[in-house]
Amino acid sequence: MVLKYIKEIIFIFITVIGTLGNMSVSVNYMFSWWGNPEKKSVQLILIHLAFTNIIILLTKGLPKTVAAFGLRNFLDAIGCKIIVYLGRVARGLSICTSSLLTVVQAIIISPRASRWSRLRPRSAWHILLFFLYFWILNALMSMNLIHSITSVGLNMSQLKNSNNYCYLMQESQEIKWIFLPLMVLRDALFQGAMGGASGYMVFLLHKHHQHVLFLQSSKLLYRTPPELRAAQSIFLLMLCFVFFYWTDCTFSLILSLSSRDNTLIANTQEFLALGYATFSPLVLIHRDGLLVECWHAQWEKLRKCHSHLNVQ
Repeated sequence: MVLKYIKEIIFIFITVIGTLGNMSVSVNYMFSWWGNPEKKSVQLILIHLAFTNIIILLTKGLPKTVAAFGLRNFLDAIGCKIIVYLGRVARGLSICTSSLLTVVQAIIISPRASRWSRLRPRSAWHILLFFLYFWILNALMSMNLIHSITSVGLNMSQLKNSNNYCYLMQESQEIKWIFLPLMVLRDALFQGAMGGASGYMVFLLHKHHQHVLFLQSSKLLYRTPPELRAAQSIFLLMLCFVFFYWTDCTFSLILSLSSRDNTLIANTQEFLALGYATFSPLVLIHRDGLLVECWHAQWEKLRKCHSHLNVQ
């Protein structure tokens, strides 16, 4: 009983903190996007990533939180299909968007004389084409869930496993071996691109660090460019993604190979599934001081408005 209450509290905490964090990040970058004449591709990608994280938290964290309080039959068959389908699509979008973010940032900080600089987006609006492709790709790759997901109200003998509010029915082997290799291929390709871009960013950041040490030894003042500071934040973001992704995969593999039910591992795996969506905005807030900048900007607007009213 105590563990049940702890699980409920953790789910509520993770869902609320993650949702508020992603909302603050998206709102901040939206204001920066519309208020800055120079539209940055990275800002648009981060807005999409925050939106994807919110979908993950609402489709996975919120139903699990409600189910943890004993409301098991709060979704019908159609509701289950929508919730689980959107959750699977959002998971794929998170992988694709994180990979795109790393690749674009690596291209931005690459030297202008390199070949990578030719791939730099000429307009931030070109990124929208990638988003459209990601949505279509992941929507098609999750179509099998529409037929295999049902609510808890149906015959329990037809059901394979449970996530407390919806059940996954047994799929045919043909459908399983069509969609599973496609998902593995998608994850491998996008994570391979992410890994290559991250390695390239580490190389460029190391060169920059050596340059800074040289200038410091020469007693010259040097200020880190904002592009490199953003690259450091995105590199930490990718480390966060890799940690939660592979830890989640490891626990899922243990559960699938286990011959008996392991509640502790199952609960841990559920928390890990929400880990990246929850902690990625906190990494950005901590590294870039997003909330401080946002609050400072709002305070300046209020101060100017108050001064204008006093003059009148």
